Amino acid sequence: MKKGIKEGKKVKITTATEEIQGTILHSYDPKIILLKLTSGYNIGIEKNKIKKIQEIKTKEKKQEFKAKTKKPKTNLPGIAIIVTGGTITSRIDYETGGVKPLTKPEDIIALAPKIQEIAKITIIEKPFLVASENLNSKHWIALAKLCEKLLNKKENKGIIILQGTDILHYTAAALSFMLKDLNKPVVLTYSQRSIDRGSTDALLNLTCAAQVAISDIAEVMLVGHATTNDNFCFALRGTKTRKMHTSRRDTFRPINTKPIATIWEDKIEKHSTYKKRDEKKKVNCQATFDNKIALIKWYPNSLPDILDFYKKQKYKGLIIEATGLGHVATEEKNSWLEPIKKLIKSGIIVCFAPQTIYGTLDPLVYAPGRKLKDAGVIFLKDMLPETAYIKLGWLLGKEKNKNKVKELMTKNLAGEFNPKLSVGDFLV
Repeated sequence: MKKGIKEGKKVKITTATEEIQGTILHSYDPKIILLKLTSGYNIGIEKNKIKKIQEIKTKEKKQEFKAKTKKPKTNLPGIAIIVTGGTITSRIDYETGGVKPLTKPEDIIALAPKIQEIAKITIIEKPFLVASENLNSKHWIALAKLCEKLLNKKENKGIIILQGTDILHYTAAALSFMLKDLNKPVVLTYSQRSIDRGSTDALLNLTCAAQVAISDIAEVMLVGHATTNDNFCFALRGTKTRKMHTSRRDTFRPINTKPIATIWEDKIEKHSTYKKRDEKKKVNCQATFDNKIALIKWYPNSLPDILDFYKKQKYKGLIIEATGLGHVATEEKNSWLEPIKKLIKSGIIVCFAPQTIYGTLDPLVYAPGRKLKDAGVIFLKDMLPETAYIKLGWLLGKEKNKNKVKELMTKNLAGEFNPKLSVGDFLV
């Protein structure tokens, strides 16, 4: 790197084939110079291919991140916002070319100015700032307790939670079980594209989330793009939602059900039944979780001795993603039948969820399913594997009686089962 030219500086780089302008970012590879282009995208350039690098001197004022000023409306309903991390909670820092977390109401309004026409932000809470993949049960418990406090305050008509996408559906499921007697909307939203890119989904997602947060839908919901276009969003039930694409803006889809609602920037259209707002209620937080559970996938050639590990480590429950209507190998040398019987006899709860994601399990159709059911396996019908994992951990955290846990795993506690599936529930 040329002396005096460092991170945050605007430069023009000349290679044998082109000239490129941008802002220097921190690069973890010493052989690469990382640039943020004016388009918002980043590009890496190998240092050995650079013929010349020049700092671009400019008298332009640095670009600020400010909300569009509008005369605030009076008597707007209040919403609380919880910032936990993820792409949507970071913005470009025009001094360094890096990102900074959103921590002030004006930062949120700058992302989605139309929020100030829908609601007023009463408070922004930052219980933690963690990348989505690093979240765990202690974060879910802290988040549930914070939601309880905010929901029971009169000035807050709803809550918006900002988080990264990777395990957002796990968080939505956890809050769905932990927050009892829900009185107001709890809305989780996200951004698949960073806000410095023209294709960011943050603006529409935040605007639609605000619409839902002041609605009469007293559910834990995930709100985000319904299509790849910036036209409308879906409100999805927290226990029936899954991330289905690595990068698409409409990555979250309703599974085995329909969306609760479709949301535009200025209206909501409801599609299914839901619990309604009742501000006379007080939210009862049951924030517990037992980490001695596992979510595992059966696959061809998978050895049954893997189950020995969970027994030796004194796990209390397993969610196994089974094939088809609820099958694992029950014959030949890799049969899981006898090891599963031993697990259940030792007191470990074993549940099956569909690895097909869509559809429902039925152990009575084929003989292997009947054998596994007779062994004591709990078949979780159309419950999502991730939701089943969260539900089992939550129940084991609050219930000492394992027979009670087994019974409750088959009860519809937070909309995790759809009693009747229809053709329209597939790939909505």
